[in-house]
Amino acid sequence: MQPTFPKPFSYETFPATGLVAYFSMEIAINPVMPTYSGGLGILAGDTMRSAADLGVPLVAFTLVHRKGYFQQHLDGNGVQSESVQPWDPSDFCTEVPARVTVSVEDRIVTVRAWRYDLVGRYGHVVPIYLLDTDVDGNSGWDRGLTDHLYGGDTNYRLQQEIVLGMGGVRMANALGHHVNVYHMNEGHAALLTLALIERELGGGPLGTPTEADLSLVRQKCVFTTHTPVPAGHDRFSTEQTIRILGGDRTAQLEKLGCYRDGMLNMTLLALKFSRYANGVAMQHAKVSRGMFPEFAIHSITNGVHAPTWVSEPIQQMLDEHIPTWRRDNLYLRNAIDLPEKEILAAHARSKEDLLAEVEFRTGLALDPKVLTLGFARRVATYKRSTLLFTDPERLLEIATAAGGMQIIYAGKAHPQDEPGKALIHKVVEDGARFSNSLLRIVYLENYGWDLGALMTAGVDVWLNTPRRPYEASGTSGMKAALNGVPSLSILDGWWIEGCIEGFTGWAIEDGADDAAEANSLYKKLETAVVPLYLQAPENWARLMRTTLAFNGSYFNTNRMVKQYTRNAYYPVKLIEKAKVQEEAFAD
Repeated sequence: MQPTFPKPFSYETFPATGLVAYFSMEIAINPVMPTYSGGLGILAGDTMRSAADLGVPLVAFTLVHRKGYFQQHLDGNGVQSESVQPWDPSDFCTEVPARVTVSVEDRIVTVRAWRYDLVGRYGHVVPIYLLDTDVDGNSGWDRGLTDHLYGGDTNYRLQQEIVLGMGGVRMANALGHHVNVYHMNEGHAALLTLALIERELGGGPLGTPTEADLSLVRQKCVFTTHTPVPAGHDRFSTEQTIRILGGDRTAQLEKLGCYRDGMLNMTLLALKFSRYANGVAMQHAKVSRGMFPEFAIHSITNGVHAPTWVSEPIQQMLDEHIPTWRRDNLYLRNAIDLPEKEILAAHARSKEDLLAEVEFRTGLALDPKVLTLGFARRVATYKRSTLLFTDPERLLEIATAAGGMQIIYAGKAHPQDEPGKALIHKVVEDGARFSNSLLRIVYLENYGWDLGALMTAGVDVWLNTPRRPYEASGTSGMKAALNGVPSLSILDGWWIEGCIEGFTGWAIEDGADDAAEANSLYKKLETAVVPLYLQAPENWARLMRTTLAFNGSYFNTNRMVKQYTRNAYYPVKLIEKAKVQEEAFAD
């Protein structure tokens, strides 16, 4: 029987500090709601789940995305096509009565919201509001502004960001939420700062804010950047901002210094009006400070929500030996003492579940005894999904020496990303060459929440090959670690912090080019991974234990949300100020 504990946080813990309002373009709320595309949305959803578990006073705002991201279809040659993912928010959410408006291209657009109550482990509720412009009275175009996640062109993106940032602030007010902290999860929500500035000016874009006005806004805002390359930051031309946002607002933003290289830079806007900003890993914070050296950018390394991503067999084992692990993930450190036979048996069951899904989807029966590698993420060229095939014959030799090797791929390329689509085709094409060998390669379509959970728990080794320094953090390897699955990865993003060679996995060494790094990858397979897997199952079990104990206990949103709460939302000075205000009020 599970022991019960009081909530670690509650409204009473932080008197007079008010709510945190979390803004994100995508949030993975429920596996059957297509409101996310990948890592950013999964991270946002896991953040909400841990905030609910910990009792943090938080509400969230996102867009409804009525037609989802997209459903991926792969033909026999690995050629991707897409279809929409329509869904009805009324099946999962409750419409709230409040209505607000925003101005888009001088048109008044009405925005409504759907509320989803995310309930934490101890009953605390985090309300998530999905903003929706499919409202009677809006034009046909405007009714579609909240249809597609990352759909359309940059004009559509800017219009969506008006709805998210400015509409979200107004909706929070209309719902009566007393918000003291606005958290922008990536620059998509940066226009909320403009809405707050205008509120200080009485509600309109005219007028000149004083430094006191700007300071009030800045004290309410925190910002997390997720993008380690300049091209990844949302930027809009002056022509676009004048036409879509309006001439007065454009002039205001130019006056406030939010343009760089002649374009409105949403990351710059967010940084200018935040009292706290952070990257999502130590290395990413360094890279971000290099791009924006005039700002202090801290680091809070990402995590994942442990109860969501730990497989059922591993959960059962943990419940027996570490019954407090859900309440405080730091207790996963005690996994260092798990019985070796039990962790191998639990993983074997997770692997069987994955291979059953592979057979159901493809008809291909993989061998549960054979070393199985997993590679699944958003398909982009910098992630180098084909690095493993740099020398196909050498890879085949490694597989043959191992008595067989299986590699399971998954991932979507953005519909407009032709190079990304070409990578999927290349993986499938290369895999077909080995169909009659000891090397088996399968690419699973429509990668999402459920498949991600099966893969990160069921493979034997998690593979990640980004080109440095383009991986901001990455979270799929964290999910694997929570299941005792070691990583074989480039030292970038979170893996710089998580890699303990031979104890949590293995590092692919930096090289002068792709060929050199592929050579390091092959060497690690030949000299470390394959021999350990084949010859020393008890040592492999110990590797799984240390992976779970060292990385699972740290790279989780239980720890991450506590860091946001203490460092960004309610730093000591703010809590002391709140107490002083309360005491003065009491007197």
